[in-house]
Amino acid sequence: MRLPAHPNDLDRKRIERALKSRKRYRYVTPKVHATKGGYRIESACCSRNIDKEGGIVDIALLLFDEEQAAWMLFRKNHGTRMWELDSTHPRLVELLDLLNADAERRFWQ
Repeated sequence: MRLPAHPNDLDRKRIERALKSRKRYRYVTPKVHATKGGYRIESACCSRNIDKEGGIVDIALLLFDEEQAAWMLFRKNHGTRMWELDSTHPRLVELLDLLNADAERRFWQ
């Protein structure tokens, strides 16, 4: 029986470091949590767009698909409270670049 590649502490720390170079909401400290098959990112809602009280909201879900050997990036639809697939990437670094830029404010709302 083979152990799953994700989550692991090395990549979790890598994601935490990468998030320091994001373009939006730089004044909050997001948290990266291990979840089955990947990582979930949450942060305080400073804009008050999602949570009027400024509570903790989901930002992104990163899952590794072992069959496709690809990373799937999900964004939270806060209206339906469901994760929606945003994009698929062959490497984690490409996913993190997109998440950090977030030009369309799909994640850091």
